[in-house]
Amino acid sequence: MSIDHTQPLEEQNRDPRRIKSFVMRAGRTTLGQQRAIDEQGPKYLIPFDQKPLDWGQSFDQSDLKKLKILEIGFGMGETTAHIAKVRPQDDFLGIEVHEPGVGALLKKIGEEQIANIRIIRHDAVEVIEQMIPDGILDGIHIFFPDPWHKKKHNKRRLVQEAFIHQLCQKMKLGAYMHLATDWEEYAHQMLRVLSAQTQLKNTSSSQVTLDDAQMIAGYAQRPSYRPITKFENRGLKLGHGVWDLVFLKV
Repeated sequence: MSIDHTQPLEEQNRDPRRIKSFVMRAGRTTLGQQRAIDEQGPKYLIPFDQKPLDWGQSFDQSDLKKLKILEIGFGMGETTAHIAKVRPQDDFLGIEVHEPGVGALLKKIGEEQIANIRIIRHDAVEVIEQMIPDGILDGIHIFFPDPWHKKKHNKRRLVQEAFIHQLCQKMKLGAYMHLATDWEEYAHQMLRVLSAQTQLKNTSSSQVTLDDAQMIAGYAQRPSYRPITKFENRGLKLGHGVWDLVFLKV
């Protein structure tokens, strides 16, 4: 597998006019992270391609019954590594644009010998459009996406009607979609968008009243596989909320 680790992500973007749901944040890749990219990258990094991904080949998968889980925007990869370790029977494909985060997760993969993770360093929208076949995914994770909290920037939020509709096409019947955020207004938007999808059903039995006084099925209890991160725990101690949403494709 040939991977060009030096190719800037900006040069890979196919349509510069499209609004990006991410920014290339400043951040230096440490020596340890770069070493992990060099040493673990050839096995665990999948290059972006404009053709559908062969999942079984990418994961050296002989057991076709293993669940296929996609994570969009894994940050520094702590949650991804934890979930992959507690769910060794499943395979996880993580998408992230930031090199330090990719290096950090590859470092964990090497140190903790985690075999069921693969990574694509590219814009998630393009990966999903061009590399993920329809009806293949058993689960999707989107944890703490950038809230773009200024109203004028809300259009950059990842969780929008068109994007969620597209994700639904990639899911099997019975597959789940798990989102989490610590930004309440974004949680409301997520809930509206997912609830409006006729292909999705909320697993929560609770009810919530949104800003327009509309009452709909609400938020889920945090599934046991999703750990509480240090950042999240610090926020909870300060009284900040965290909202999980779990929907099934029906």
